[in-house]
Amino acid sequence: MSRIELLTGIVAVLALQLLALLGLALYRFRRDRQTRGPEPAWPGARRFRVRRRAPENGDGSIVSFELEPVDGQPLPAFLPGQFLGFELPLPGGAGQAASTEIRCYSLSDRPDPDHYRVTIRRVVGGRGSGYFHDQVQVGTVLSVRAPSGRFRLGPDDGRPLVLIGGGIGITPMLSMLASRLRQPLRQDLWLFYGTRDATDQIMGSWLDAAARQHPQLHLQLCHSRPAGNERLGLDYQHAGHVDLPLLRRVLPSPHCHFHVCGPRAMLESLVPALRDWGVPEADIHYEAFGPASLAPGQPHEAGEDVAWQVRFTRSGRTLSWTQRRGSLLELAEAAGLVIDSGCRAGSCGSCRTGIESGAVRYRQAPGFDCGAGHCLPCVCVPASDLALSA
Repeated sequence: MSRIELLTGIVAVLALQLLALLGLALYRFRRDRQTRGPEPAWPGARRFRVRRRAPENGDGSIVSFELEPVDGQPLPAFLPGQFLGFELPLPGGAGQAASTEIRCYSLSDRPDPDHYRVTIRRVVGGRGSGYFHDQVQVGTVLSVRAPSGRFRLGPDDGRPLVLIGGGIGITPMLSMLASRLRQPLRQDLWLFYGTRDATDQIMGSWLDAAARQHPQLHLQLCHSRPAGNERLGLDYQHAGHVDLPLLRRVLPSPHCHFHVCGPRAMLESLVPALRDWGVPEADIHYEAFGPASLAPGQPHEAGEDVAWQVRFTRSGRTLSWTQRRGSLLELAEAAGLVIDSGCRAGSCGSCRTGIESGAVRYRQAPGFDCGAGHCLPCVCVPASDLALSA
């Protein structure tokens, strides 16, 4: 073999190795993008003005806020099911100083280049919802982070789409439904909406009109405690909670895409039941609202008797963690330690905390990429003795 042939062979081998490395890098990049979701539409916070405020139920405890960008530029589309993060200047409560904190609320309408909409229920003692209900009026300017979140509507592949919302968990379902109804439908749509009674429902007139206009939309209103003047079959379709027996009785088969959003109790009962019914994991999409961050039905890798020591280096505290203590965020809060938090579901990144030593385990895949050497305490637990920069 001549020197030229040898050199050509070496160059060819190196080129093949380089192509293999580039292919591996591209594969990892695409995989990471699919895991994290799309990049934020804008960095940091953008200023929005409230252009409309509208009560959505009889006692005014649920209010929609339409937001338009102060800069007047068209808004990027979001993925139905995502939320906005708000940087709110919250006043201090008893023993608390005023602070800017992040609160996350689901978008409740289809994407529109002109405005976004969120719909917020007043929570007793809730500082974020209280701020919106008491302080935010037409003309108020808010600092808003870009749409985010892993709970989002997938493409229409022809199989039935089942949307299940409990209480204020209906808001991302409204966004999904409004978005899907704008397109030519190739699938049946089922909306199971669980509330206490008709006074808790929001946008009932819009839902009724949509169901009349679109024969493929099957509206299923479920009242757990219907009022005496409500009529079964007219004001609601089912008495009781949304549960698996109801789904099995009404749906033609389990071969559907399921999206579930509601209180923790709903998820802890319904999501495992769907799995037991034979619904593949890939077809079950769910999100809890409020502080519920535990992925229901997820088995713990460690036994109940496992205990790890967690050292919060800035606070100078060492706490013992067991399964009963919940997430790292819950462990810290129970001991009076303060870690910034927002969505409490691993999506906004507000609680991003440095790991000085040890390892963590995630209870559910986070939607925010916190980077190497950091963790999201709201959705992770220790996997060893641990030291955190908090």
